[in-house]
Amino acid sequence: MPLKLQEINKKSVGFFNFKELNGQYLLTNDIGGYCFLEPPIFNTHLCGKIERAYPKKFSELQTKGFVRSKLDFDSLSRRYASRNAHLGQGPGLHIVVATLRCDHKCIYCQAGSGGLASTELDMSRPIAQKVVDRIFESPNLSITIEFQGGEPLVNFEIIKFIVGYARNKNVKHNKNLLFSVVSNLSFLNARIVEFLVKNNIHICTSLDGPENIHNKCRLSSGINSYKNTVKWIRVLIKEFNRVDSPIMPSALATVTRFSLRHPRKIVDEYIRLGLRGVHLRPLNPFAISHSAWKRLSFSADDFVVFYARAVDYILELNRKGKYFHERFAAIFLAKILGDIDPNYLDIRSPCGAGIGQLAYNYNGDVYTCDEGRMLSRRGENAFKLGNAVSDSYKDFISSPTVKAMCLASCLDNFAGCSQCVYKPYCGVCPLYNYSLAGDIFAKSAFLCRIHAGILDYLFTKLQDDNIKDIFYKWGQGRPVKKEGGRG
Repeated sequence: MPLKLQEINKKSVGFFNFKELNGQYLLTNDIGGYCFLEPPIFNTHLCGKIERAYPKKFSELQTKGFVRSKLDFDSLSRRYASRNAHLGQGPGLHIVVATLRCDHKCIYCQAGSGGLASTELDMSRPIAQKVVDRIFESPNLSITIEFQGGEPLVNFEIIKFIVGYARNKNVKHNKNLLFSVVSNLSFLNARIVEFLVKNNIHICTSLDGPENIHNKCRLSSGINSYKNTVKWIRVLIKEFNRVDSPIMPSALATVTRFSLRHPRKIVDEYIRLGLRGVHLRPLNPFAISHSAWKRLSFSADDFVVFYARAVDYILELNRKGKYFHERFAAIFLAKILGDIDPNYLDIRSPCGAGIGQLAYNYNGDVYTCDEGRMLSRRGENAFKLGNAVSDSYKDFISSPTVKAMCLASCLDNFAGCSQCVYKPYCGVCPLYNYSLAGDIFAKSAFLCRIHAGILDYLFTKLQDDNIKDIFYKWGQGRPVKKEGGRG
């Protein structure tokens, strides 16, 4: 058992949060350092007597910033600055809604998509030009323009225009400029594939698993959604491989109640298609109907059990030499095992709303994030910052709404989070909280339990050095070398 508070040697022991996990104590600090201590060693550390009793553990604790009397402030401040560098850079992700038209009627649709008939839901060229002008007002040296919808490829000509116009502007601005398309692939054709490959544009799609899982939620009257998606994933992988591109298509699986019994089948589907990883994203409540949420949702514990079974299987494959990763795990592991935050905007403190991303609707309206834009489709305009035609980047970033979002997503402002062992790696989404409770400060217990469950799982696995080697490669985005020394 740990010592009583008054018995802790405060001159020796540096700040930490902790929890008991798998028979050991897990300690973390604000620099992102972590350490496992067995109960006797933990008590010895709290007494300030660990240096003589356990010199090897003392050295680890000292290096990671847990020993107050031996703090290397130069090293620790560099690490802290590295982990939080994104906070002073301005929005790097700019989500552009090329159109709200879409051929799919997904049960869990968050985007508030319309049918195919009304071209009034398409972004026009004059608005697109103003959107790009606003994007380049961001001081961030790395800019990603991500096309979403609806189905963005319905308005492919505006995507071509924005790519060309942004590239021309970038001759002067010299930013690291990237493009991404989030698509259901139903409007893909050879001409569009050629454009994507030629311009090194990343494309991400949704694949919920095998046909009987995917087609339960992703409905389309004109095509078999699963068969179309699988066909074009294969084409895209082939074409990007043909030119030896560093950019490869990716997919995510929205986990619903229909998914929970099939973790291996979902992973196998991704591997069969030649994808390098899977993002197991739990269903979220943004802008979907109450009846759909009730029908498709699950408990946090159900998701964590599903997730653990899936990642156990993925680790089994990695141990056999097959590189494949789960993206949620890779994001967390980059934070746990390195000093650079991967800047996944939904899981950082403060979150990326307004200061890490901006979302531009088809009509030029600008929102804190795409989730804020989604909520506008049901009449919630609290997260609108202005319009790209009439307002400037300075107007957006200085909005009281952006300041409120920062306050509502800073973990130090939440009692449970400020003392949580997973604080250095986690984050909250104010829009998620608003969707469920109507309050950006009402932290979601559901999402908190999912994040904590995933982190419990990852840290338990990190106690195994063989798995830790695999996790290092996931966190760095590197393939695991096959057995026998083959590449």
